[in-house]
Amino acid sequence: MRLQQPDPEPDAAGPPSAASPDTSALEFEQEWDDSAVRTERRFDDGLDPDEPDESGELDVRDDEPGEFDAHYDQPGELDAHYDESREPDELDDEDELPSGTRRVAHRDRTAAGPAPRRGRRPRKPGRKHSIGGRVFALLAVLAALAAVWFLLELFQPFHSSGHAPVTVTIPPHSSASTIGKLLEHDGVISSGFFFDLRATLGGQRGDLRSGTYHLRQGMGYGDVLKILTTAPPAAKVSNLTIVEGKTRPEIDALLRSQKIRGSYLAASRHSRLVDPRRYGAPRSTNTLEGFLFPSTYQLRDPISITSLVNDQLQTFRQRFRQVNLSYARSKHLTPFDVLTIASMVQAEAQTAHDRPLIASVIYNRLASGMPLQIDATTRFATGNYTKPLTVSQLNSRSPYNTRLHKGLPPGPIDSPGLSAIQAAAHPARTNYLYFVVKPCGNGEHVFASTYSRFLAEARQYQTARTTRGGRSPAHC
Repeated sequence: MRLQQPDPEPDAAGPPSAASPDTSALEFEQEWDDSAVRTERRFDDGLDPDEPDESGELDVRDDEPGEFDAHYDQPGELDAHYDESREPDELDDEDELPSGTRRVAHRDRTAAGPAPRRGRRPRKPGRKHSIGGRVFALLAVLAALAAVWFLLELFQPFHSSGHAPVTVTIPPHSSASTIGKLLEHDGVISSGFFFDLRATLGGQRGDLRSGTYHLRQGMGYGDVLKILTTAPPAAKVSNLTIVEGKTRPEIDALLRSQKIRGSYLAASRHSRLVDPRRYGAPRSTNTLEGFLFPSTYQLRDPISITSLVNDQLQTFRQRFRQVNLSYARSKHLTPFDVLTIASMVQAEAQTAHDRPLIASVIYNRLASGMPLQIDATTRFATGNYTKPLTVSQLNSRSPYNTRLHKGLPPGPIDSPGLSAIQAAAHPARTNYLYFVVKPCGNGEHVFASTYSRFLAEARQYQTARTTRGGRSPAHC
């Protein structure tokens, strides 16, 4: 086998041909061992071993079968192979290669394996990102930004304390979501949803209080929750008791004596809370006498007379619903008539025992067409509530003078309590037509069915009064 190497050409002008590379820059050295041939490329003059040789291809080969063939196929590549078509017997001593070559047995070449082919340096693959990975990364960033925004919006660490003042009224029994929507509508907060969520996370949904609040627009959720869940300081209040049987002029005088500003008479003429005509009152009724329920009322200081009247009317509506008026209706009496009878019972009766009995006298007299002759109506007409009635007062032409006018007076004469109203709706079943104060009876009365019996009881009363020097003998 022969390894042929092209002889260097003499220096000539022009570039070297592709078939004859410049041997001054490229030299080959053959090194031998016992098993294989190693072809080594040497690079002189600073040439890069990874750069292709632009001078052409190096082809060192033996065209005869069985000879070693080495050639330079591509720029920068070296191809070496052995033609295995020759049999081992054909190799002899004459086939020695000149110039530092050595015969290699076929079995040694076969054992050593084929000579490796050196190719181009593999290029590092570029870093490739899948579309799915990029989308996932983008979604992760968006989720993180959304979480940060959500927490900032919920807890508002940099929120101001608000600006323009606004008054908000929270209705009773309002839920946290309802309050949040109301506050968002008035501009107090930016989101009713986040307000409800903050109240839920803080366990404050059940602590929100109704009432009227003076807030500011643009407040933080925490600031609003603190205000709405904090109990207001206890307001200073006063208890005011309106006793049963008092008239509007008497109550007005009582309030004035307590230095309470305002006019009770003016405040108790009309109200949207109660319309007397709905209870059967005539259109000529021009006051709320009889509808101003007597009780003890707790009012904020300073006391408002309008608030007092409103509380009285609301209490009347609640209590009057409890009264069964079926018996009164059977007697062709209206609720307003029952209230008028109750006011007379309240004025005349001083004990619970006497109330249904006095109511029975009124019912019986109305049924028989007799004048009621109730002194309390004359006192209401004349304004004399404490002194004995005079003859002129007893003969007053007022429509409230039941000594002269038959039937019921135009309306109630005072503010009856619930027991008097119940007695007027459910009178005792009697045939009494008269009653007179029982001497030393501690407010009780004596009742009579006949006029003669009444006169006898009246003489006993006058005797006891004379004995006491003109003072009432009701209490001894």
